[in-house]
Amino acid sequence: MKDLVEIIAKSLVDHPEQIAVTETEEDGIIKIDLTVAPEDMGKVIGKQGRIAKSIRTVVKAAASKGDKKVVVDIK
Repeated sequence: MKDLVEIIAKSLVDHPEQIAVTETEEDGIIKIDLTVAPEDMGKVIGKQGRIAKSIRTVVKAAASKGDKKVVVDIK
């Protein structure tokens, strides 16, 4: 899941070298933290959060094969 989020985020931003993705698992829930440069925050979130919602939807669809719950947090 971490690699998927990283690939999507790098294709959206102007400064892909400043992307940091961390993945932690606790109680069967996978939490993915995506950190981007402040000037790229709007590109990752999108108008009214549409791009962020799309990223979360793609990750949840990929995680559904393994019956795991995934939470994507953008910082």
